[in-house]
Amino acid sequence: MTNESYIKAIALLRKASSEKGFLASAENITNYKRVWARDGVICGLSALLDGDETLINTFKNTVQTLAKHQHELGHIPSNVYFKENNEVEVSFGGLAGRVDTISWFIIGVCNYCWMLNDEELLEELLPNIEKGFKLLEAWEFNNNDLIYVPRSGNWADEYITEGHTFYDQVLRLWALRCMQRLRPSEKFQTKMERITEKLNGNYRKTNYEKPFHPKAYKSLQKHSYWMASVNPSGYQTMFDAFGNAIAQLLKLGDQSFQDDLTTYTEDLRKSLPLQLVPAFWKPITEADDDWKLLVNNCKYEFRNFPYEFHNGGTWQMVNGFYGISLVSQHNIESAQAVLAEIQKLNAKEDYGFYENFNSKTQKAIGVPSCTWSAAGEILVAQYINGKRLLV
Repeated sequence: MTNESYIKAIALLRKASSEKGFLASAENITNYKRVWARDGVICGLSALLDGDETLINTFKNTVQTLAKHQHELGHIPSNVYFKENNEVEVSFGGLAGRVDTISWFIIGVCNYCWMLNDEELLEELLPNIEKGFKLLEAWEFNNNDLIYVPRSGNWADEYITEGHTFYDQVLRLWALRCMQRLRPSEKFQTKMERITEKLNGNYRKTNYEKPFHPKAYKSLQKHSYWMASVNPSGYQTMFDAFGNAIAQLLKLGDQSFQDDLTTYTEDLRKSLPLQLVPAFWKPITEADDDWKLLVNNCKYEFRNFPYEFHNGGTWQMVNGFYGISLVSQHNIESAQAVLAEIQKLNAKEDYGFYENFNSKTQKAIGVPSCTWSAAGEILVAQYINGKRLLV
């Protein structure tokens, strides 16, 4: 299945390529026929690892589209929609603005310029990168090195995480690391060190002497993974697969903790029918206090039923990042197992490349021909083959 599945994944990215950049789906679904920041960058990262010149050019168009429509204050669009009458509709989020788009944009630009040695594009987009970093700093609000994210402010746009969400912190750290590799500065180095210290100290239980939230930290229990968020009300302690995968990719934490995290995640993965990690775990049910927050957090229709979408659903894209984090941890055998399971899901419904799956019933959920589902497969396959991203 490997070769056929991979070929179809590349074909899907080609089909979803436009002169303005990658679309989120090859299907004629209005909300997905847009150039999305995180979808486009994730597809672009997979294109860079594959080496397909046409897809790499689409990636360049993607980041240039996002840069062209950046807000004057520094926001990178959630998505850009090009209508048939040549009108352009720019969105910076729905019920809340999106915070993670800035970091994804910077990660994408840096990886493109690093792999292609494109100094010209880097110089062109440096002002956009600088504005993005400046806005992220402003979003700390209290100058504590941790950005504050509203509920629905990132990829988990109908989930309940909010505050100093771990995923957004490690994503920003990745962006800073990329920029430091290409344009080293004492300012970036100092910022990276401060963020790293606060992540290591605040998002797991150790003997950290300067916790951000002393009262909440005192009652925090030890876990084998990073906490999803800390906000004024305390910790959100659910397991966030995406944030933890990026942390492993960046080798955050001491080796002992990294090993414990791999063990925890592999045990969770193997315990579930799909043999892949869910987006967040455990699922929130009607019996939980957080259910009211979850059920009302949708603009149109509720989709976060237990074991679906962000509420314990399984995403091939998220597992793509989990897979490359396993490779970065030298766990090739587990990464190969993850790749095989991603391929099985992408092949469902005659290679439907669905957005995500119900982790309990194994039913396909969401949009078909989803480009970042294809990208997740490509990322893991190429990492196993020895290719690497700039981290």
